[in-house]
Amino acid sequence: MRALAAICAALLPLVAVPDTPADARAAERLESALESLSGLRAEFSQAVTDSAGNRIESAEGSVSLARPGRFRWDYREPRQLIVSDGNTVWLYDIDLAQVTVRPAAESLAGTPALLLAGQAGVREAFSITDGGTADGLEWSRLRPRGVDGDFTEMQVGVAGTALKRMRLLDKLGQTTELEFSRIERNPPFAPGTFRFEPPPGVDVVGRAGPGAG
Repeated sequence: MRALAAICAALLPLVAVPDTPADARAAERLESALESLSGLRAEFSQAVTDSAGNRIESAEGSVSLARPGRFRWDYREPRQLIVSDGNTVWLYDIDLAQVTVRPAAESLAGTPALLLAGQAGVREAFSITDGGTADGLEWSRLRPRGVDGDFTEMQVGVAGTALKRMRLLDKLGQTTELEFSRIERNPPFAPGTFRFEPPPGVDVVGRAGPGAG
């Protein structure tokens, strides 16, 4: 669910009151990048490195997101699909022919993906500071105020008002980096984009979220 946590965190405005002028500028960059953003469609590449900097995972695919709480990650390799309608998250492993079903609130709790839900109290969950400039991008850092969850820090890199890259640092010392291309802001989505029905014959594990149809 690393990619899920990464891109979802980019979809809500500023999540904490900045403490310094540099932090205020970092917050403003995020606000500018996310202003009037109700949806996003993009291609992504994903890489995971261990604490020694060795690449241990890589993936690519496409993502669609619509606030509040809806998203669809299509992984081309490995072949997986992650879909949420705002109530339920479905993780479909095509090669294993298995679908894992969980309530969205449960899946996102304690992760940067919580930002996507737009629930009350989110602004108090993370602090935001300036991350400087690197690789031609201006970076902002978001850190969870609580101790729950696997991630210790999220870094968001923007160019102008365009979200270009994200990094997630976890408690094991691993770093997940996502880079986005062919970005479309607020595109139209086809009906059913954020719904999922398990194909016949696949194993289904877990339970749906409240309000699921």
